[in-house]
Amino acid sequence: MRRRGNRIIKLILGVIILGIVALGAGGLYVYCELQPVEGTGTKQVVIPPGSSVAEIGTILEQAGLIKNGTLFRYYVKLKGIGNHLQAGEYKLTAGLPIEQLIAPIQEGDVVDNSVRFTIPEGWNIEQIAASLEEKGLVAKADFLKEANEGQFPEFPFVAQIPQNKERKNRLEGYLFPETYDVNKGANAHDILAKMLGQFDKEFKPEWKNALKAHNLTVDDAVNLASIVEREVVVDKERPIVAGVFFNRMRDGWMLQSCATVQFVLGKQRDRITFDDLKINSPYNTYIHKGLPPGPIANPGRASLAAVVEPAKTDYFFFVTKKDGSSEHFFSKTLAEHLAKDAKSRGNW
Repeated sequence: MRRRGNRIIKLILGVIILGIVALGAGGLYVYCELQPVEGTGTKQVVIPPGSSVAEIGTILEQAGLIKNGTLFRYYVKLKGIGNHLQAGEYKLTAGLPIEQLIAPIQEGDVVDNSVRFTIPEGWNIEQIAASLEEKGLVAKADFLKEANEGQFPEFPFVAQIPQNKERKNRLEGYLFPETYDVNKGANAHDILAKMLGQFDKEFKPEWKNALKAHNLTVDDAVNLASIVEREVVVDKERPIVAGVFFNRMRDGWMLQSCATVQFVLGKQRDRITFDDLKINSPYNTYIHKGLPPGPIANPGRASLAAVVEPAKTDYFFFVTKKDGSSEHFFSKTLAEHLAKDAKSRGNW
């Protein structure tokens, strides 16, 4: 009996020893599998929305950032961070402990896939398209084609733009000057929609009622604001210049805006000749009465506001001071205007 008891004790001890060895080996295995992978460098991974911890572990293992996706699942659950991992695109650094490796995923520190660009006030659509092409965002031809042919039902004001064959570009005037962030890979439609959306935010609903008092449509206002934008540099003068044009239209005068001639010429000139003023174009407000067929540029906030609330004056003329201030002399009569023009040229 004693020998049999000794055998049982030895057997139990053997099992215990084997268990301890197995546990030790298992623990060592788990420990090793949870250690950082060898090597350094960054890898970009995408965690799709709704990914489970197990799926995240598989993604990280396949990317070579962790050794064992299954053990990763148990590890993060044990740490209580499994529910804090966020979807997105990440740049992760190899060779880090798991907690440091997944810190960006916990914090939602996603890769910035956006591209920033700025559209200055007064740029026309051709300039915008050329700039976007230069930045590698979209081809100029594709941008112009979408601007003239694309459908934007989410913006009702686009459908209200007059269909005029003489109009050079349909969306001219409605691409609001602003700094934009778009995702890499954004196409022409995406970028245009972003700009139109900004215009929609900026153009205040109450402005439409104010324009009715001036007998202007939204498109008329954008058209006139584009001229004010190109004529004026100093913001405080925008309502005054807008008032000058309102006075001319009220009395049946031609607008006679040099900015519209510059638009026809296709480039900015320091001086416009008398021959330039005779260029045969529906956009030339020296030979055609009223507003041109469409805007000549994309006006900013100040120019739009100036057209909605123009200054009430008796001015019919303005000329640059040519003193470096970018400001103007304003006049009520032609004789006064000619005298101030001579003064601005240094002939006084």
